Amino acid sequence: MNQVTIVTGGAGFIGSHLVGQLIESGQSVRVIELPGVNVEHLPAEVEVIFADIRDRDTVAQALRGGRWVYHLAANPNLWVRDRGEFDAVNHIGTVNVLEAAIEAGAERILHTSTESILTRAGATELINEYIEISESDAVGPYCLSKLRAENVAMEKARAGYPVVVANPTMPVGPGDRRLSPPTRLILDFCQGRLPAMMECTLNMIDVRDVATGLIRVLERGRPGRRYLLGGENLTLEGLLRILSELTGVPIPRWRVPYPVGLAAAYLNEFWADHVSGQPPEATVTGVRLARRLMHFDHSDSLAELGLTPRPIRESAADAVEWLRQTGQLRLDLP
Repeated sequence: MNQVTIVTGGAGFIGSHLVGQLIESGQSVRVIELPGVNVEHLPAEVEVIFADIRDRDTVAQALRGGRWVYHLAANPNLWVRDRGEFDAVNHIGTVNVLEAAIEAGAERILHTSTESILTRAGATELINEYIEISESDAVGPYCLSKLRAENVAMEKARAGYPVVVANPTMPVGPGDRRLSPPTRLILDFCQGRLPAMMECTLNMIDVRDVATGLIRVLERGRPGRRYLLGGENLTLEGLLRILSELTGVPIPRWRVPYPVGLAAAYLNEFWADHVSGQPPEATVTGVRLARRLMHFDHSDSLAELGLTPRPIRESAADAVEWLRQTGQLRLDLP
């Protein structure tokens, strides 16, 4: 009988917290990570296999013997120089993982999706997990690749395979070694590198609660049903106000109008694409998403899972303290 629990992308922000909780529960864990990724922060007893999920054969070998499979591996950025990488990793990579896990006889398979694919232009009401979306709703190549990946997972579930789907909202908390967009925002604000802001809506959840939620979705979730793992609905100003109270850093006075922000994002991406090759300060996908409602009603999912996320103020405080402890932020807190 298969006994190993496998986590693709297990060294990432969410993945490392998930792996830690799985180890604490007594499970034997194998992590599949991209070659070259730092895995030194993972527990010593974790088995690590380096494999690219775009390579079907190596993925199939790495998934052998897995009883439960958590698929988290993806390119989570909103910009890459080669836009085709989004589909290759997030969509086709998911096809490879799901089909290989099914062929390996996995008893339960969880696909980790995202809340950013659940938005619609012009929407004014809270978004729940039952919303029906199409490719025309997707904002940019990242969101399109994640939507296609989720559609594949849902198709497998409808075909009778043990595949479940979770859509976390924006994770925040300690341990974000690769600085995902929320942590980068926190760091920039605390360092005074956020002179202006664009008004937008957010939903944030503690990364540790996401990890717990993923475990419960895999263990209790119903195939074919989307589980929305969300925490608090906020505005960007509301988040910055929390951070200001925690750190004493003032909130930016200037507001960036949407057309100005979008124009700046196009210029930033042009420079990144053709000159620097480095991630732009603002992305077109990010600015376009900022104009959409990103507030969610996740009450049904959380009730079914028995999950009660902690307050975002606590998560933000822990994120700031982790940044200080790791030397990335020098700040005397009030």
